[in-house]
Amino acid sequence: MTSRTVTLLDVARAAGVSKSTVSDALQGSGRVAEATRERVRAVAEELGYRPNSAARRLRRSSTGAIGLHLPQTATRLDYYMNLAFGAVARAQEEGLDVVLLAPAGGAGGRVASRVDGLLVIDPEVGDSAVPGLLDAGVPVVTGERYLGPAAAPSGAVICDNAASLTALLDHVTERGARHPAVLAPAGTSAWATALRTTAASWGQEHGVAVTLRTVPFAATPQEAEEATLALLRTDPAVDAVICAPDGAAPGVLRAAATAGRTVGTVSVRTAGSATSVRTAGGATSGHTAGSTTSGRTGEAGARPRTPLLVASCVDGTATRSAEPPVTAVDLRPAAYGRACAELLCDILAGRTAPDTVRRHAWALETRASTTPPD
Repeated sequence: MTSRTVTLLDVARAAGVSKSTVSDALQGSGRVAEATRERVRAVAEELGYRPNSAARRLRRSSTGAIGLHLPQTATRLDYYMNLAFGAVARAQEEGLDVVLLAPAGGAGGRVASRVDGLLVIDPEVGDSAVPGLLDAGVPVVTGERYLGPAAAPSGAVICDNAASLTALLDHVTERGARHPAVLAPAGTSAWATALRTTAASWGQEHGVAVTLRTVPFAATPQEAEEATLALLRTDPAVDAVICAPDGAAPGVLRAAATAGRTVGTVSVRTAGSATSVRTAGGATSGHTAGSTTSGRTGEAGARPRTPLLVASCVDGTATRSAEPPVTAVDLRPAAYGRACAELLCDILAGRTAPDTVRRHAWALETRASTTPPD
């Protein structure tokens, strides 16, 4: 192995320690036992490791900036914009600027020459830029874990995504759902993977048939509407739909209206059928001429359609302003971005040891879309 091909990760594997421990040992910083420091240096010398020029420059001086890498879908999702604002606010408190990296960003070495550290949010295995960023020679904090083969980050801030979907499934079944469905995101991020896995495992654990449909990671309301309509036509027994992608839940509500399904406390409105609105007290008012009561189809006296509960894995403006408002998991994106930036700042300043993993709390916001009509 030549000096040009040896990386920090090579030294870490040979020495049996983490990449950040190698970095600290070679730089004479961090909380590394002297015996470990000597072993790492010996392994590095044996392998012929030489630090790259970008890393040497960063050890001598600070660029005064950190880089932020977001998924390619981020530009049209409120979640990531709020996260970015939170990260920027926290970085500014440390006197650091934030450089937003292009989705298909360049090589890690070029990035490292321009920033003191990196934030890599929701890294996907299919994102070709991520491995280079993780091995860029600067501290890296990931928002959620990276599931692919690459150098370990210097730190991570993670959410318990399995627990958040479990809470939604528990909630809709407590509200009467017996055949829930999940519109889970495609992709290889930790979030998407956890939701798909949890939907299956929760159903097995509870003896409940959970219907799983995969939709694009950043599915639009139109895509969610089409997926829900296909779902309800194929399996009309579905009585709850949990929609994962940010901002897509209004599409589920439109599909419910088209299918003549009552959502929460609001009866749907479809052409040629009733336009009644059911209140929390159960009263209804208003009918179109010649129609039956809301929730009935065909001739008068037909069996009412099963009410549909609707929830979202991501809260935001779309869920809060929908009619009815949609029950959702508030991932607190601005606070999450702030937490990621804070961990990176703490590592850069030596206030926190590398390899730190912090957890970010979410909250379940229950609204009318999962309140069954009386």
